[in-house]
Amino acid sequence: MLVSRPHRAVLGHDRGISRATAYCHLDKVIDVLTDQATDLYQALRRAADEGLAHLILDGGSHQGTFRPYGLREQRVHHALNRSASSASPPGRTAGLLALMLLTEARGAARTGPDGALVPLAEQDRSRWDTAAIAEGTGIITRTLATRPLGPYQVQAAIAAVHDEAPSAEATDWRQILALYEILERLLPNPVTTLNRAVALAMAHGPHAGLALLDELESGVLAGHHRLLAVRAHLLDQAGETAAAASAYREAARLAGSRPEQRFLLQRAARCATASGSRPER
Repeated sequence: MLVSRPHRAVLGHDRGISRATAYCHLDKVIDVLTDQATDLYQALRRAADEGLAHLILDGGSHQGTFRPYGLREQRVHHALNRSASSASPPGRTAGLLALMLLTEARGAARTGPDGALVPLAEQDRSRWDTAAIAEGTGIITRTLATRPLGPYQVQAAIAAVHDEAPSAEATDWRQILALYEILERLLPNPVTTLNRAVALAMAHGPHAGLALLDELESGVLAGHHRLLAVRAHLLDQAGETAAAASAYREAARLAGSRPEQRFLLQRAARCATASGSRPER
């Protein structure tokens, strides 16, 4: 299942700023991120202080962390690695740096040779950047021990649990669920709840996750393709493949990118076949 991230419908919502203003700030942050001659910490502090880090990371679960903005990944890797070896930053900035390293470490495995999306559970972990994982894990371990706890530190800790698991089956979902419960207290929003629903399902079964999703149906995520995609995934896990196929098709109809649409339609077809119904074209 694709790990959900904040989406365009809620950009800037919890900061009381317009989407246009959020993207204006984002452009300035990206300028710093892609300039090797500048200090990445300055950009990270700005993103952390203004609550815009999710814009930098938006789409990272399926398209490569920086690819939606056309950033040159080798330059970003260089900046991240250089910044990671610099003096210890403030806790919030260190948490964001660790989160970026741990997220970007999976970048090469997020898509197949044909550009098809590869969900986290199915990624070839031998393609993950072990050096970035070690660096990010080291940063977040030191930060959690010496800095006040904040949302970026918790998100980085979640990413570290995923990255350190030798296989999808070995992932410590109970620990991830506990971290999402902490994150939801620090940063209550529907996207955090959506991710917690996935962790809850993985730790305690799909019906527990589906029950939590019901709480999101009347909020800002109502009718959003990622809520539908998560519901489809959990319905599939629960063995309700016909309902899962229908939810996947509706999610694909609403998805904003062709790679996501193709992925969701493939899942819909697989579920339809499993249920004995005829896949829609």
